[in-house]
Formats: sequence, structure tokens, C-alpha cells
Amino acid sequence: MGRVTERRKVIRIRDGAVSTRPDTLVAEEPLEIRLNGKPLAITMRTPGDDFALAAGFLVSEGVLAERKDLQNIVYCAGATADGSNTYNVVDVRTDPGVALPDFTLERNVYTTSSCGLCGKASLDAVRTTARWPIDDTHGGEAPPVRVDPELLADLPDRLRAAQRVFDRTGGLHAAALFSEDGELLDIREDVGRHNAVDKLVGRALKNGALPLSRTILLVSGRASFELAQKAVMAGIPVLAAVSAPSSLAVDLALESGLTLVGFLRGSSMNVYAGEDRITLRAAATQG
Repeated sequence: MGRVTERRKVIRIRDGAVSTRPDTLVAEEPLEIRLNGKPLAITMRTPGDDFALAAGFLVSEGVLAERKDLQNIVYCAGATADGSNTYNVVDVRTDPGVALPDFTLERNVYTTSSCGLCGKASLDAVRTTARWPIDDTHGGEAPPVRVDPELLADLPDRLRAAQRVFDRTGGLHAAALFSEDGELLDIREDVGRHNAVDKLVGRALKNGALPLSRTILLVSGRASFELAQKAVMAGIPVLAAVSAPSSLAVDLALESGLTLVGFLRGSSMNVYAGEDRITLRAAATQG
């Protein structure tokens, strides 16, 4: 099975001095996801948590919603011409009662580690396939989620402190799931931020924890439409990113009721949608 990191020779130049040394890099390998034996998608990922990644991917595509929907996931033996197992192909077997939608309008067969979907067709696809509304009240049994800006401001440092592989490579994105009280529930790393989120969601599916209706999802980097899509499909009410959101991510957040926070750096942040979940103490200014 592929390793999370690999060693490569690098020529290092520091103040004019040249030296040769090994460097630790994050591993990147393709993962082909098959659905009931049929090739579905290929993503570039950091090996590890591949089953969770595949399950989370299928949650975001509207195929899986509950643990019972998933029969099993296996690596495909004989994935190469010589019959060896590369551990880069997984087959997801669903319960016979799971409806399999037409994926052709929702996603290209190949996805890179930084791509996202675009256009109104993507908004429509999320609207029609989302299993749960962004509902954080549990049917009235609990008050709506409310998050203090001070709590949000602390989360990036906590995410960074938990990034084990990043410390060795500097080349990984991370996604972390927090409770509404700021408790770190899970964190995953990957060369693609959308893969890191899939790994979180897939683990939650396998644990029977969907929908994640009282949680905060924090991602390193920007908040693309695809990340907003994955939050909505998992029932997550709050998505925060340390960098900028895309315009389509904001559109989806406004339409779905998702709270979207960007540029979360220190005590500063921008709230682009769903500000009712943020406890704002000062009156908003126009500008």
C-alpha cells in the first residue's frame, strides 16, 4: 500500500551555498473508485483512509446517506496487467436497494486534487440530491447551533497543531470536524482538500454519525463550491476556511442555509452566508 510520504533528493541553495540532501514529500497517487464493479471516478490523493475517501465521495454524490446503504468496500486485486494489487483501485458495493443516479451531469470522470464543479447545473444537482436540509435543531429538540467568533478564531491553530504530516512535508491540506463547542472530533490530511473532507465524511458514515448537523467543518486553503457541496450533503451547518470562498460556494451557501466563513485568520474573518449562526455582538456596518 502506498505511503503517506516519500523521500526525494533535492539540491538546496541557502545564501549562495549549494548542498544535496533528501527531502520528505507528500505522496500523491491516483485512486480509481468503482461503484458495484463499474468505474466511476479517479482522484489524485494521498494514500490512506481510501475506503473512507470513497464512501465520503459517494455521500457528496448523493449515493450513500446511511451506514446501511454501504455493503462493503474492497481493494481490487489484479488491478494491473501482471495481476498485482496496486491498492489504487477500490470497489464500493452498495445495498441492493440503493438507487444509482446518472453521474454524467454532476462530475467529470477525472478530478484533480484542486478542482471543483461550476455552473447552475451543479447548484441544481446539489438541490436535487441533498438528503438532509441544513437543519441544526434536531426537529426542535435542541436550540439552533450558535458559534462565537472567538471560538472560530481558535480553530485554525488547533487544526494546524494536529497536522502531523504537514509538519514533515509542508504539502498537505487538512480538514477538521469540530463540535459546536469547539471539541476536535476528527481531522484528516490529503494532497487535495476535497479528499480530506471526503475522508471525514466517509468515516462519519461508517460510524453511523450522518447527518453531521451540529458540527463545524474547517478547511485549510480556500472554500470552493465542491467543499460547500460536501458540507451540505453531509448536513454540516457551518463551513469555515482560512482563505477565500468562490462565488459559487457563496451562492450554494445562501441557497442551502449553510453558514460560510472565509479568511479565518486570527480574530478576523468574513461571514458570507448564514450569519444567524454567528453570535455577533456589535451592530453590522454598511460598506
